[in-house]
Amino acid sequence: MKKGIHPNYHFVNVQLNDGSTYRTRTTYGEAEQKLLLDIDPTTHPAWTGGQAQLLDRGGRLTRFNKKFGGFVKA
Repeated sequence: MKKGIHPNYHFVNVQLNDGSTYRTRTTYGEAEQKLLLDIDPTTHPAWTGGQAQLLDRGGRLTRFNKKFGGFVKA
């Protein structure tokens, strides 16, 4: 590896929304910095099963199907 061109790879402390923390290595920020996550596995719908709220309820998909529902490709 060339000297002086690579970012500093160091440890940071990551804090989740529930208060739990873990230590990992990264090139982000400064060494031993505390990184607070806004979205993490304890709150994001993809991990908590809250994905059901994203279903179309008379929105864009319904309007699209109403407008182009009778369109048949020849």
